[in-house]
Amino acid sequence: MAYNILIVEDERHARQYISAFLQDQGYEITEAATYMEAMHALRRGQGDIVLLDIQLPDAYGLTLLDETADWPNRPPVVVITGYGDIDTAVEAMRGGAYDFLQKPVKFQRLLNSLKRLEEIVAMRRELALWRQQQTLDFVGGEGETMRRVLEEARRAAEASVSVLITGETGTGKEVLARFIHKSGPRADKPFVPINCAAVPDTMLESELFGYEAGAFTGATKRKQGLVEVADGGVLFLDEISSMPVDMQAKLLRMLEEREVRRMGGVKWLPVDIQVIAASNRDLKAMIAEGKFREDLYYRLKVLDLHLPPLRERREDIPVLVGFFVRQLAPRMGKQVHDVPPRALEALTAYDWPGNIRELRNAIERALLFCDGDTLELKHLPPEIVR
Repeated sequence: MAYNILIVEDERHARQYISAFLQDQGYEITEAATYMEAMHALRRGQGDIVLLDIQLPDAYGLTLLDETADWPNRPPVVVITGYGDIDTAVEAMRGGAYDFLQKPVKFQRLLNSLKRLEEIVAMRRELALWRQQQTLDFVGGEGETMRRVLEEARRAAEASVSVLITGETGTGKEVLARFIHKSGPRADKPFVPINCAAVPDTMLESELFGYEAGAFTGATKRKQGLVEVADGGVLFLDEISSMPVDMQAKLLRMLEEREVRRMGGVKWLPVDIQVIAASNRDLKAMIAEGKFREDLYYRLKVLDLHLPPLRERREDIPVLVGFFVRQLAPRMGKQVHDVPPRALEALTAYDWPGNIRELRNAIERALLFCDGDTLELKHLPPEIVR
């Protein structure tokens, strides 16, 4: 099943131009020319990811972020802004947008953003089902390695210590971060994520620490940073390896002193946050290359949680396969109840370079070709049955 992109754009030619490109890339498209059309589409469950233009004929585009803020499964939103509109972009990210694009939209930049958000969509679906069923199978499986990771994660949650989560793309780092948030005393406080790679270097400081009116050109009013927004809760710094070295120094000071000062401000504001950082890169190697601060590394990794790739925890694959079959089959109108040993052996033997996301896609594809109640070896992708 392809991801559905809801394009909210009042300019017909621009909307159709983006739509045609994304359809060529294999995405399903839902179009909305107004705010009301967009809200109707979302209430119908359309749109795994939303591309949201700010200037709409019947409402301010960012109103959509406010109206859907309490939705448990609000799709990730990518905001489209005018060139150089820093103030609006910061407001959008603070309101829950995952990324923003400047007009005219560059297609490669758009694709990069969508690929990152596809993982979030998949992980959120797993998380939602876990909450419904009150099971951790999709995260932990049955292996000792993941049971240990989850036990350490619970301890980190109770103690509110800084955590560094490492692992390849697709292993569920944000899902684990949210599990930590929900497992400790900060569960009823904010969980504020930021993808450090998705924010331009020039905006990262204002995004994290906020700014006072007049701090720079375009700063017409005071803005809280995400550190302040997360006060009392959890700040999740995804792709921390992308943070510039000068910003790493400022983050380190905030972690050590537990206070923040807005750009252009003179007052230090105390903050109480638990910081969880994630990286799919080797930070020790980056330290050796002078690209990551060693003192920040050790400040972040009070607890170091490594999410192993699926090829290193093959014992969990059958449990995950069962989870994805239970999750996906009803949505696709299938009545699949069994996966025989030959199929499970092939799935377990495969190396899964794309980890959980690739496994899910493989099961979805197999279900597409399965017409009975048993998912057979012949239904699996060719690369798995070789």
